[in-house]
Amino acid sequence: MPETLAPAAPAALDPSAEKLSMREKFSYGFGDLASCLYWQTISTYLAIFYTDIFGITALAAGTMMGLSRFSDAFFDPLMGMLSDRTRTRWGKFRPFLLWGCVPLAVAGFLTFFVPDFGPKGKLIWAYLTFNAMMLIYTAINIPYTALLGVISPNPNERTSLSSIKYVGAFAGGIIVSATLLPMAKVGGWLGATTVQRGWEMSFVIYGVASVIFFLIVFFNTKERVLPPKAQKTSYSKDLGDLVTNRPWLVLLITTITFIFFVALRGNVTAHYFKYYVGSQTLTLPAFLPKSIAGTQVWSWESLVSAFNTSNQVLSLIGVIFVPFFARLVGRKSAFVILLIIAIACTSSFYLLRPDQLLLIYGINAIGSITGGPLSALLMAMYADTADYAEWKTGRRATGLIFSASIFAQKQGWGLSGGFTLLLMGSLGFVANQAQTPGSLHGLVELMSIFPAALGILALLLLVFLYPLNERRMSEIAAELKIRRAADAASTA
Repeated sequence: MPETLAPAAPAALDPSAEKLSMREKFSYGFGDLASCLYWQTISTYLAIFYTDIFGITALAAGTMMGLSRFSDAFFDPLMGMLSDRTRTRWGKFRPFLLWGCVPLAVAGFLTFFVPDFGPKGKLIWAYLTFNAMMLIYTAINIPYTALLGVISPNPNERTSLSSIKYVGAFAGGIIVSATLLPMAKVGGWLGATTVQRGWEMSFVIYGVASVIFFLIVFFNTKERVLPPKAQKTSYSKDLGDLVTNRPWLVLLITTITFIFFVALRGNVTAHYFKYYVGSQTLTLPAFLPKSIAGTQVWSWESLVSAFNTSNQVLSLIGVIFVPFFARLVGRKSAFVILLIIAIACTSSFYLLRPDQLLLIYGINAIGSITGGPLSALLMAMYADTADYAEWKTGRRATGLIFSASIFAQKQGWGLSGGFTLLLMGSLGFVANQAQTPGSLHGLVELMSIFPAALGILALLLLVFLYPLNERRMSEIAAELKIRRAADAASTA
């Protein structure tokens, strides 16, 4: 089918008729809140749990986590195609939230349960439970994410929905950062007698909470965008449509590059503070809480915790406001503008000295507010590529499109970790020792120049190769609405 648009009827799009209620929007956001109770723990604390609490070596834990994440990512497209072919009275994607929420809670508890086994037995337990948890996480998270593309046909509503999705994600990250260690420690909030018991009790609470949150999504959302009724299922055609979907291919490459931009910096942040910034004596205003007011020495651990927590909070603020900005300038333009600012903030770290904490935190605040919404905008644009595929081919595979995008994200996060460690090693980094000037300079570059270069690459890809702007999406949405109405009338 040639890529030309039929003239749209003047009233083809009635945005007011496609508005989602705030209840449905916020209910959808609870899915990422539930997901990030696990994902934030995995991203931030799983390594130290396995080495310091569970009791396996760092090499064994690292190998297990790397192999597991790599193999799990290949399950994503299969899960996407399976959900696309699911037929129930609840729709294609929502049923997986109902079916998967309890198994995920059980698998999460077992992953953070410490059995009384020897080293080999513990390693086998870790492989089995972690892989089970990640497979179930994929089986629930792929359909949940794909649900974004079928709740509404309105591109602006999907941008708003994507923003609320990431509000839930950052809220989950804040909850884990603020509660997990205080709950899990001996004599902590849960009164645990051992740290192992504290982790187990914590994941009973997280598991119950995640089940409730996923059920909120299931009962309060609705799937409205259906594939054409004449569409026949075909794995080969679905994959063929995917690899010939130019906007999706551009977004896929942009996503991998963007994740490297984010993850490269995130992977080295703790090292940057420990070895480059170090402990600092700070004098904070008296009106702040007594625990932090006045003059005192702040350890590097406290400084990096404050840095990462502020990232989450400020990114959350940025996500809340991005729908208004995207409506004003368009999703593609909003992504470009915000990414330019985030790149400028990241690259400026190359010029900052260790004692310039006000600038370090201030510039990071700007970068977090502008960088946080970028993932939400990418997800909204993936929904646009599903519409584009339906308009171009007459076929729709929403689950596959979103699952393949999450595959790209997992690969980006996984590869960036190894890439960071390899670069640090090549620059002379040695753990728990005073670093050479060359190694310190390398840490600064990994915090600034290297990620900024990847951000520029992602920017260029989107600016020059991504073809879907607001005008084109409005035209596509209008024509799809006419087709769907005709399809419904012909089968009535």
